[in-house]
Amino acid sequence: MSKPETAITQLTIGSLGLATGVLASWFLFHKKHVSANDILETVRKTFLKEGPIEGSWIEMKQAPLQKFAIKTTVYYGGITRYEDGNLIQYEFLADAKTGTIIDIYRL
Repeated sequence: MSKPETAITQLTIGSLGLATGVLASWFLFHKKHVSANDILETVRKTFLKEGPIEGSWIEMKQAPLQKFAIKTTVYYGGITRYEDGNLIQYEFLADAKTGTIIDIYRL
C-alpha cells in the first residue's frame, strides 16, 4: 500500500472513530426518560428485600418539580406493606430522566 492510500485509510478510520464518538455522546445526553414501570419495578424489588408488599402504584404521567434552582420532571409512586401488623404506606418521587429516587417518605 502506498503512502497516499495509507493516509486515506487512516483518515477514514479516524473519521469513523470521530463519528462513532459523536453519535455515542448524542445518545448519552439525549437519552429518553426511564419508563414509570421500570422505576416502580426497581422500588418494588428493593422493598421486597425487607418483606412482602401489599400493593404498589405509580403515576404514568410525569410531573414538573422545582427545588430551589433545580428543575426536573418526576414520577410519583407508592408502596403499601404491613409492618408490625399495621398497614403502612410509603410514597416516593423518582427523577423521570434517570430513574433515581429523589425522595421516599412514610405517610
